[in-house]
Amino acid sequence: MFKLHGMDYHRTPLGTSTAPYRDAWRVGVNVGSSRLIGMRCHIKRVVQTAVSLGIFTSVCILIWRPQWTEPRPQWIRYSAVPLNSTREPCQDNVKTTLCLSVSVRLLAGTIPKEQRYLTVGLSSVKRKKESYLLSTLDSIFSQSSEEELSQMVVVVLLAEFNLGWVQDTLDSIKKKFLTQLSQGQLLVIHADQELYPPLEGLKRNFNDAPDRVTFRSKQNVDYAFLVDFSAGLSQYYLMLEDDVGCSKGFLTAIRGHLKTQGSSPWVTLEFSKLGYIGKLYHSSDLQRLAQFLYLFYQEMPCDFLLTHFRTLLMQDKVIRFRPSLFQHMGTYSSFQGTHNHLKDDDFYQEPADNPPADVHTDIEVFKKHSPEEAYIQGTGHFWGKSPIKEGNYFLIAFHEPVLLSHVLVNTGLDGKDLLGSADVEVGEAIQKTEAGVECSRTRVLGPLQAGQFELLNVQNTQNKPVLCLRIRVTAGQTDWVIIGNIQIWTAKAKKNETSPAV
Repeated sequence: MFKLHGMDYHRTPLGTSTAPYRDAWRVGVNVGSSRLIGMRCHIKRVVQTAVSLGIFTSVCILIWRPQWTEPRPQWIRYSAVPLNSTREPCQDNVKTTLCLSVSVRLLAGTIPKEQRYLTVGLSSVKRKKESYLLSTLDSIFSQSSEEELSQMVVVVLLAEFNLGWVQDTLDSIKKKFLTQLSQGQLLVIHADQELYPPLEGLKRNFNDAPDRVTFRSKQNVDYAFLVDFSAGLSQYYLMLEDDVGCSKGFLTAIRGHLKTQGSSPWVTLEFSKLGYIGKLYHSSDLQRLAQFLYLFYQEMPCDFLLTHFRTLLMQDKVIRFRPSLFQHMGTYSSFQGTHNHLKDDDFYQEPADNPPADVHTDIEVFKKHSPEEAYIQGTGHFWGKSPIKEGNYFLIAFHEPVLLSHVLVNTGLDGKDLLGSADVEVGEAIQKTEAGVECSRTRVLGPLQAGQFELLNVQNTQNKPVLCLRIRVTAGQTDWVIIGNIQIWTAKAKKNETSPAV
């Protein structure tokens, strides 16, 4: 006897009929098979239910995902133009630290067919408090003439991973600057987050907090993409921030300063003393600058890297022009919205006219620091040797009569070599003498105070055109003297006024 499926079975003796046992065995087998089939059906139903639930869950996620996560806007399109149309793109579309020719997204604007004179580049991110991007763009365009705008293209990198902010900002730019976009004067670009290198767990150089390291490292990559894109657009590239005000006619002023440089080599020219506002580069250097910023993106802040880039290309000294053409206008920084009160005290929204003139002095000149250096609004200054005597003068003889509206005189450097006692005078006539040139029929505008002088609305007290401006020493001094810059703004003369005598 043995058991099968819980039933007792007996072996049959030889010669005995086995039919009854076969029937009983078949009954047992049928019962067992029914149980197996039932178990299989149960497993199949469980699997089908699980698959159905999975499909239902996936459908729900697809339907409700836009409400859970920020949607990826459909308005973004890849630009058909490589970052630098003047060079070959990277092989096999591979992005490395030495190859940044990956396509960024051109969100708005038309890339000019011909190379312009100047590209103005700025990067913008979402700020925790106030935003200044639209005001900055308005300042760039409103402070430029139509002729200047025809020689300029502004490139804005919306360097934010929050695509909702990118969409809203793009809409605002399109609404306010539609004309500039259609005329090739404004381009808006964006780089996808996956194009960036790692931004977390970076080296904490300078003992910066991790969030600051992430912020400044990303900023370096932002500028790498921006300058690389801009490389083929113009002859020169100007770096700005997204919270800047511009002086009137800044492009013309930059062009004038470039002429004063002549054939002297340079890497960076500076038109502001704050951070990386107003730094000018040759467009031919932008590819190397982009690679440099990308390669060392986690090492130090952007302004440090820009200084190293300049010195590595063998420009040791800063070349900065005065007055500054750009002013920081933001109250809150882009990093955590902290207060930022930085201001450039060399900035004037209306740049000085400094009409054509000859400059004279009877103070002994030190080396190459000629009198003209104080008037041409360059990087130099006049430096005179002691002793400085009472009656010594510094004279500007205008080529044509001018009606003055604003006069500014700065002497000294870092609190040293100030001109201690002197009056600022204007004269309606000039006379040539054996000793040189004299300013006559003069009137005193006022004395220097702590080596400085500034007078607004000069035409209210001196309403006639003049031919000369003189700084006359009223007391001797043993210190040398530096005249850093003399700035003169002019007003239009009335038609019924006669020209002064010469």
